[in-house]
Amino acid sequence: MTAIRVLLADDHPFYREGVRAMFAAEEHGMTLVAEASSGEEAVELAARHSPDVVLMDVTMPGIGGIEATRRITQADPQIGVLVLTMHDDTTVFSAIRAGARGYLLKHAGFAELHRAVTAVHHGEAIFSPEIARRIAEHFDRPVTPGSDAFPDLTEREREVLALLAAELDTATIARRLGLAEKTVYNYVATILAKLRARDRSEAARLARDAGLG
Repeated sequence: MTAIRVLLADDHPFYREGVRAMFAAEEHGMTLVAEASSGEEAVELAARHSPDVVLMDVTMPGIGGIEATRRITQADPQIGVLVLTMHDDTTVFSAIRAGARGYLLKHAGFAELHRAVTAVHHGEAIFSPEIARRIAEHFDRPVTPGSDAFPDLTEREREVLALLAAELDTATIARRLGLAEKTVYNYVATILAKLRARDRSEAARLARDAGLG
C-alpha cells in the first residue's frame, strides 16, 4: 500500500518536531515529505513535492495559511489541505472557502490526526468536534442581512462594514459607534483583509450586495 505523502506547514519548530516524531514513531501508512515555516514556502514545497495532504497552520509569516491554502488548491485541486489551529475561531469559514477539506485543533492526538489525514486524502471533509459545533451554531443562528455573507466578521466589524456601505466617512463612523478614529481605521483594515477587498469602496459594494447598509 502506497504511503500518504504529507507536507507539514507550521512556523513553530517545536510543533513541527512533535509531528515529525509522531510520524517516525511507527508504521502508519504516512510519510512526511517536507516541512515549511511560512505560507510562501508551503506553496513552493507543495508545487515541488506534490504531496497528497498538506497540514497547514493558519497563522504563519508571509501570506499566511489561508492564502497558502487557496494558492495550493487552485494550482493542484488533487492536494488535500487539512488546516491546523490553536483555537476554534472563525477562520474555519475562510479555510473552507480557500479550499481546505478539513479543520483540526492542534491539541489533537496522533490517532485523530491520522484519521483526519486519511479522510482528507480520500476526498472527505473532516472537522474536530469543537469546530463541528461552531459550524452547527453558525447555521443555527437567525439569519440577519449580511450575517451569512460574512461569517468571518465579528459583530463590531459588521457594524463598521454596514456604515461603510452607507458611505459614511471614518470620523462619522467613529462618532456613531463611540470609537476613536484610529480604532475605526484598524477595524477597516481587518475587514478589507477578511473580505479580500482592494479598498473601502469595494468592501462597501460587497456589503450592499449582501444587504448591509
